[in-house]
Amino acid sequence: MNKIDLNYTFKGKDCVKMQSGKYTAVIAPSVGSSVLRFRDDENDLEIFKFRKFISMKTIEEQREIWGLPTLYLPNRFDKGVIKTSDAVYELPINEPLFDNFIHGWVHKREHEIECYTEENGKCVLITSYVFDENDEMYQYFPLDFKISYTFTLSPEGLRQDIYLTSNADKALPVSICTHTCINAPLKDGGDEADLRLCVPVGEKCELNRRCLPTEMLLPLADWDKEYKDGTKVPTGQPLDNDMYTAVMNSYKNKPFNGVIVKDTKSGHTLLNEVSKEFRFWNMWNDNGDKGYFCPEPMTAMINSANLSLSDDITGYCELKKGETFKCWQRFYTE
Repeated sequence: MNKIDLNYTFKGKDCVKMQSGKYTAVIAPSVGSSVLRFRDDENDLEIFKFRKFISMKTIEEQREIWGLPTLYLPNRFDKGVIKTSDAVYELPINEPLFDNFIHGWVHKREHEIECYTEENGKCVLITSYVFDENDEMYQYFPLDFKISYTFTLSPEGLRQDIYLTSNADKALPVSICTHTCINAPLKDGGDEADLRLCVPVGEKCELNRRCLPTEMLLPLADWDKEYKDGTKVPTGQPLDNDMYTAVMNSYKNKPFNGVIVKDTKSGHTLLNEVSKEFRFWNMWNDNGDKGYFCPEPMTAMINSANLSLSDDITGYCELKKGETFKCWQRFYTE
């Protein structure tokens, strides 16, 4: 069965519901095109953070910690400053505790549905947001761009293709992240203590007390190696902005570029495969006591535009007018 419903109501909000194979996905274009629910119906697995009785008002007020929000200019920029090759921009401080600007604004905007199809054994939805002088943030960041997402649901899982296109005369900084909120437990009625997280980490990116990179890359300590060897328990203990360079993982003795979450009791596995453009992983779980965790793939380091490290190390890049940056990721279960 492949079905797409453009008139699906989710917690009182108009959303798009897609069904294919064993999967169901609910996407909210008006809530930053976040995937508010993704489920393996056959195996009773709730993939992204979901709470039956939480209101849409709460989700809209806390967009970073529900479902799969996509962030442009993610994570922190020192005192709100972004230094590009041809300009300096000063964004308003929205994290006063650390005197930073955090997470951008694209996930807080209403996106448009461009087109949709249900054919060839899959459902496809394309959404987009155009940033220009009509956005209140334009006074701080006067760089026109368009960001669009292609969501493809098929028996192979949920794939998200991200396209960032510059419409600006000056250089457009590139840094993209999804604040992937994975539900704990995955299995209905399961125990989150049975989950194990495997992340393909290379070196640790040391952060200071303001959660900004010190520009030091450190060898992995025992704590970090738990991510690499797949023994990390992702909840019940704080994971507080553990940031790493990304390397290749393996799954079933084959190369696998992404994160693996195993439920040791039920035997089910969640896989989050990412494209090569995602060069860093940041782990966070909101103190570990909220029933979810976030292995966040990032194309660039935190504060990347302002670091003295080379772009080859930080992942930072810029777009000229008319250029497009592309990346993708896929979620599926076994």
